[in-house]
Amino acid sequence: MNFTQKSLTNVRNNIGKHIIKTPVFRFDFIDNLCGCNVIFKCENFQHTGSFKYRAALNAIKNIPSEYKSRGVITHSSGNFAHALSKASNELNIPCHIVMPNNTPEFKKLSVKLYTDNIFECEANLKSRELMTKKILKDKNLYFIHPSNNTDVILGNSTCTLELIEDYQNLDYIFSPIGGGGLIAGTSIAIGNFSKNCKVIGAEPSNVDDAYRSLISGKIETNTSTNTIADGLRTNLGTINFPIIQKYVKEILLVSEEEILASLNIILNKLKLVVEPSSAVVLAALIKNKSKFKNQNIGLIMCGGNIDFENLKF
Repeated sequence: MNFTQKSLTNVRNNIGKHIIKTPVFRFDFIDNLCGCNVIFKCENFQHTGSFKYRAALNAIKNIPSEYKSRGVITHSSGNFAHALSKASNELNIPCHIVMPNNTPEFKKLSVKLYTDNIFECEANLKSRELMTKKILKDKNLYFIHPSNNTDVILGNSTCTLELIEDYQNLDYIFSPIGGGGLIAGTSIAIGNFSKNCKVIGAEPSNVDDAYRSLISGKIETNTSTNTIADGLRTNLGTINFPIIQKYVKEILLVSEEEILASLNIILNKLKLVVEPSSAVVLAALIKNKSKFKNQNIGLIMCGGNIDFENLKF
C-alpha cells in the first residue's frame, strides 16, 4: 500500500474524537543521564492503557459492513485483546478473543469488561492460530491481526503523528518492536511528515527476530519467548516487515537486566506506570547514549499494563 500524508491525516481525523492525545513529558534526570534531550510520548495514558487502542479502533471502523453484525475475532495475550474488545463494544460490534491459558488474570478481567466471548488455548502461537481459524470459520467472523494488518499500522501512525507535530525538531524516535505494528506506524508517519527524524527500533536480546530479520533481509522467528517484555514476544509480519526495511535505521538490543534497570528508573524516579515493553526503549538509549549525545530523542512508552504481582527487580 502507498502511504501518503493524506491517508495518514484521514485516519487521524477518523479516530481523533475517540482517542486521547496522550501527554508528553521531559525529565532533567533523564536528560542528564543520557546526555541528550529526551521526550517521553506516554501511551500508557491512552484508553485501555496502550497504543493498541488506536490500532484496534481504526481497524474495526474499517471492517466490511457485512461483518458488523457477525463480529470480529483476534488472538492476543493482553493489550490488543483489551483494545479490540473496548473498541468493539463502543461500536456495538460483537468481539471474540482467543487468549493463551497462561494470560495473567488481570488482563483477562480487563477483556471481560467488554465481551464474554473469550476462548482460552494452549500458550503457543500454533494453538492460538488453530483455535482462531476454527472459531472464525464456525461463526463467519472477520479476523483482525494484532500487528500485521494495514489498518492497524495506520492507526498506530497517529501516535507519532501527534508527537512530531508538537516536536518538529526530533532527530530520532525510538520504538519498541514486537509484532512490528507500532514501529511500522511510527515509520510511515516519519516518512511522510519529517525530513530529518530517523526511526530506531529497540528489542530484547532474548527475542531478537526483528534485529536478525533486518540483517538477513527475510523474516526470522524466535525459538523462545523468554523475556519480561511480554508485549514484545511476537514475530514480525509480512505487511510490516517491508516498511521496517524501508524506514528503520537501526535496531538496538537490550538484555533482561537492562530492561529491568530502566523499568526501575521509570517507576521509581519518573513516577510513571509503564510495562516492561515500554522500558525497552529507554534501556536502548541508556546503553547507546554515546551515539546520541546532544540529540533530540523521542521515546514511545507503548503501554502501562503491568503485572505487579509477578514483577521482581
